[in-house]
Amino acid sequence: METNTYTVPDITVRKNQGLTHAADFTLPQPLARYSTEDHQTWATLYRRQSEMLPGRACDEFLQGLAALDVDADRVPDFNRLNEKLQAATGWRIVAVPGLIPDDVFFEHLANRRFPVTWWLREPHQLDYLQEPDVFHDLFGHVPLLINPVFADYLQAYGKGGMKAKNLGYLPLLARLYWYTVEFGLINTPQGMRIYGAGIVSSKSESVYCLDSDSPNRVGFDLQRIMRTRYRIDTFQKTYFVIDSFQQLFDATAPDFTPLYHAVEQQGVLGAGEIEPHDRIFHVGNRVGWGDSTDV
Repeated sequence: METNTYTVPDITVRKNQGLTHAADFTLPQPLARYSTEDHQTWATLYRRQSEMLPGRACDEFLQGLAALDVDADRVPDFNRLNEKLQAATGWRIVAVPGLIPDDVFFEHLANRRFPVTWWLREPHQLDYLQEPDVFHDLFGHVPLLINPVFADYLQAYGKGGMKAKNLGYLPLLARLYWYTVEFGLINTPQGMRIYGAGIVSSKSESVYCLDSDSPNRVGFDLQRIMRTRYRIDTFQKTYFVIDSFQQLFDATAPDFTPLYHAVEQQGVLGAGEIEPHDRIFHVGNRVGWGDSTDV
């Protein structure tokens, strides 16, 4: 999720040199800036993720990827994708230079616009990039926007984010975004599957989140998630598992104001803690956790 305190990385500055953006941080997608190497990098990332995600990613994600007909061999043209996306759920993607301020981000989501960083990581960054790039934002996030329930959830999140920022409870809402939109799992009749963008766009975490004995896998609980710190520097210590996108939408539909006050009274949990009332799918063995930072 976006943050006002984020220091703009050198790669973001370099990629955007000579470009200008509007007050809402949008800009025309600079298609001419994509090099042959960029398209080759996209093709490599797309191929390896699309080959490994069947049987790991949820059907809704895979269906969205197919319905959008996302280019496999070159960085997609946002305008072409928007023709199908807008027709399906009224969402569209807008190009941005990178991470943008919270209030701008929420305003976009509340109006069914998803900000997508236009530039792509470099070949030596295939396996890890701290900043969101076009592969993370587009491949990871956009396919689920064709799903009507998830699309409505993300719009409601944007509206809630604007309110949470004014109330001073943005960190609580940031945890919800992190553990659902970015790193969420879903329980299906065929088994546990991935829907979070931070996972589906990562080769290594796509394997780790489902196959490793190290992390916890815990049933979705809204207050529990809002109390739980997360780790930003490596794989997650805990993944939260929804039963359906409808469950996610229904749980987050009411006004959060009284919920924020309740959560504030309960105290914060570490990223790897297990609570007595958790609905447990798996308790992690904690191998490899180390001393990574919890936010």
